[in-house]
Amino acid sequence: MTHHHHNHEIHTTLSFDEKMIKLLKHWIKHNDDHASTYRDWAQKAKQKGRDETASLLEDAAAMTERTSKLFEQAAESVKP
Repeated sequence: MTHHHHNHEIHTTLSFDEKMIKLLKHWIKHNDDHASTYRDWAQKAKQKGRDETASLLEDAAAMTERTSKLFEQAAESVKP
């Protein structure tokens, strides 16, 4: 299992809006990676007869994707 260690702060001379968009894009990519992993493990769980586990992981993937959609909307709202 990998550990999740990194800093979400962006230290540059970017404007607030540029930083915000950069962060949101990072979070979208991060969520998309997680959703893909959840779906992979849901498939593995299903193959092992763990249908309830698989269903819950699919739900988690869908929720993660919905969060990414909110981040996309937030990024759009920052753009001039």
